[in-house]
Amino acid sequence: MVSDPSRSSTLPLDPVRPVTDAEVETFRRDGVVLLRGILPTEWLDALAGPIDRVVNSGEAVDIGGIAGGEDAPAFAGGVDHWRLDDTFRAFSVASPLAPIVARLLGSASVWLWEDSVLVKEPGSPYPTYFHTDASYFHLRGDQVCTTWVPLDAATPETGVVRWVRGSHLDRVGDDATGDFVEYRPNLFVTEDPIPGTVGELVPDVLGTPDLADRLITFDVEPGDVTVHHARTLHGAPPNSSTRRRRAISVRYCGDDIRYLHKPGLPGRPGLDEVADGDPVGEPWCPQVWPR
Repeated sequence: MVSDPSRSSTLPLDPVRPVTDAEVETFRRDGVVLLRGILPTEWLDALAGPIDRVVNSGEAVDIGGIAGGEDAPAFAGGVDHWRLDDTFRAFSVASPLAPIVARLLGSASVWLWEDSVLVKEPGSPYPTYFHTDASYFHLRGDQVCTTWVPLDAATPETGVVRWVRGSHLDRVGDDATGDFVEYRPNLFVTEDPIPGTVGELVPDVLGTPDLADRLITFDVEPGDVTVHHARTLHGAPPNSSTRRRRAISVRYCGDDIRYLHKPGLPGRPGLDEVADGDPVGEPWCPQVWPR
């Protein structure tokens, strides 16, 4: 593992272009924004080999097994590859994602929470059921988001993500000043919640007109990045095509994020060493901005 990826890498540190004011407004209003052609594709070339390695080695497991799939094409997923691999660490810590996130969150500082490899092989029959990323994080606060970086052109046929526009602002009941809705985390390829977790069950998004009418999705190309708020409901269809859908997600925290131990969730390195209300930070969450 490298101690300073920004110095060891010859890959670009800056986005191809700046994030616009309109894109910031879209992110904060809709809870998701598509940033076209913002990531230097040299990073994608560098990540292709490491992604295949974690899939082929089993470091990223076949999530389809949770749904009882055995012979079907895989839906591989894994987390925290940055802790073990120089290229994943460089991408999470020293790539153009950090200044992009700082701009969208309006945060002076940004910390890495985790990275995740998500690969749906051709013909993989598993949908990603709707969920919010915040449900899986031992965190509280508003400035937390997920970047979704495609290595392949992605469409609804290959399983590109769908989001419920504005769902990051949904509140409990009809009171506009009430608490934001907190959903129970599910097992991704089933609607079953993780045992022991708390919160509301994720609704049937496609069967609820108010939510289905707010669905938004994008056809994406390598070099595009989507960024969504951690409270934004999202999911993805199966890969019904003959093409792979490779992506890497990286999740980041801003200034107002604090630890909050949540029942039923898996642990993570360093979680036993922090208390509720502690800010995220080194060594468990590297600071990525300012560099």
